[in-house]
Amino acid sequence: MTGYEKFKEQVLRKTGIDLSSYKERQMKRRIESLIKRNNHSSFDNYFNAIIKDKSLYDEFINYLTINVSEFYRNPAQWKVLNDEIFPYLLQKSNNSKLKVWSAACSTGEEPYSLVMALSSFFSLKNIEIIATDIDKEVLNKASIGIYSAKSIENTPDSFKSKYFTKTGSAYRINDEVKRCVKFKQHDLLKDSYPSGCDLIICRNVLIYFTEEAKEKIYRNFNNSLKDQGVLFVGSTEQIILPHRYNFKAIKTFFYKKM
Repeated sequence: MTGYEKFKEQVLRKTGIDLSSYKERQMKRRIESLIKRNNHSSFDNYFNAIIKDKSLYDEFINYLTINVSEFYRNPAQWKVLNDEIFPYLLQKSNNSKLKVWSAACSTGEEPYSLVMALSSFFSLKNIEIIATDIDKEVLNKASIGIYSAKSIENTPDSFKSKYFTKTGSAYRINDEVKRCVKFKQHDLLKDSYPSGCDLIICRNVLIYFTEEAKEKIYRNFNNSLKDQGVLFVGSTEQIILPHRYNFKAIKTFFYKKM
């Protein structure tokens, strides 16, 4: 057994995270970089260190779960969501409340963007977003809701002025938006999924998984959606042969449950 294979088994027992479900070359390179940065000599040496040092362990989990996000990432796709997908879902639901899940939500930019986008259709008191991530640390950051100027630069100006408060050089999302999001820790590979969703957004995460893991997740997403509900994926994650998972492409990056 190689040092990395043993490390994967140790991490699975310790954290419940199965590194075998991630593309090995990418993940191994990321962890080797972290080991070198912390001046450890081997996978075994590094694992012994992270189980003894909470700050090192937290850094490992945070680094493992790739967290790169911003508000209204890929604005053209948000325009499609706003102009076409939301009206379609509202028509299907007779304008009642939508159940929306932001999966692998990272530090909260996506679910908060969803609240702001939906505020054009509903009052805030009728908006609730389920937002999940495997990493407890990023969920804590999301709950605090403080962001850099760069991370909010794609946000429409009307929402910037209405839903953010400037604090020094940073911006804090207002409590009225925060109240619309329910954050929860969730592992896409082993935990049960919400049911009856109108819309699931999972973007720029599945590219890190193996094909076998992705197939499992796509099928679980399909089961999690209502009939004709929509899955919204990232810019590098178009689903090849979506009918295999009982989906039909309705727009680029948008798939309807059949």
